[in-house]
Amino acid sequence: MSIDVIKPGLASSIQDKGREGYYHLGIPPSGGMDQRSLIAANLLLGNHEGAAVLECALMGPELRFGEARMVAACGAEMTPRVNGEAQPLNEVFEVPAGATLSFDFVKSGARLYLAIEGGIDVPERLGSRSTYALGSLGGMQGRNLQAGDSLALLPAHGQASPGRRLAPSLVPAFSKHYQLRVVPGLYAHRLTSERQAQFYAEDWTVASEADRIGYRMKGGTRLSFIDREPPFGAGDDPSNIVDACYPIGSIQVPSGSEPIILHRDAVSGGGYAMIGTVISADMDTVGQIQPHQKVRFVQVTLEEALAARARYQEVMEQLRQMA
Repeated sequence: MSIDVIKPGLASSIQDKGREGYYHLGIPPSGGMDQRSLIAANLLLGNHEGAAVLECALMGPELRFGEARMVAACGAEMTPRVNGEAQPLNEVFEVPAGATLSFDFVKSGARLYLAIEGGIDVPERLGSRSTYALGSLGGMQGRNLQAGDSLALLPAHGQASPGRRLAPSLVPAFSKHYQLRVVPGLYAHRLTSERQAQFYAEDWTVASEADRIGYRMKGGTRLSFIDREPPFGAGDDPSNIVDACYPIGSIQVPSGSEPIILHRDAVSGGGYAMIGTVISADMDTVGQIQPHQKVRFVQVTLEEALAARARYQEVMEQLRQMA
């Protein structure tokens, strides 16, 4: 069984929950930028929650199915259509043999996750099928989908039920203006107190450079750094540091001008100061923000971040109980 890619969409790639344990070697986790939606789509179908799916950014692909399969699409509001007929989001539906599955333009959110009964069958690389395009690793030959690709599928398990849907309370809400909670970073002290306050007081606009590596922000006041004697190896730019590790979600500000939130395909370290880290509970949200939308950063304590993570895990457990 295979699916033919007629049109690849803007940036469609094979992703699962990601490959953990190799960041110290410079290999990021990759995997779905919105883990909650990826897992929800799989669980609706009765797949293993980490089965490989398609992550479709802003504009979905056009796919022709070689045989009938149940599918589920969760995440961004991007209406699926089977031979032109609209299908529901966050609900299981069937694509008949020989039919074409396509998607409308995105209305809200940024990334849709298309799960297929059984899951997509590509070789595992370091324990994951996820695509890491920057390193040409995993997925479809280490890259995004291209027209003419053929996606192999694992056998259907027969557990998917048409019409099965997410409870409304489990469907994420999207906006045009987002608040992202931030724990101050190891190098926040390098900013002047005035500019630290300004960073959290202003709205920032998501730039067009918003992808799996990182989200660049524009439109805020340039950040000022406290004068210092640069340490050996840091360089003259005040935003430079002696190289350090980058956690996923960390915010760096090259030259103080445009903050960048690093995401799941980001490099593992470098020489820019990290002024804060978006909390893990908000990283799915980052993956659903469209270019040109607004973001306000909100400073929180570590205790508040841990409480938010616990609430996020409660939602994930509700999804798993659905399975």
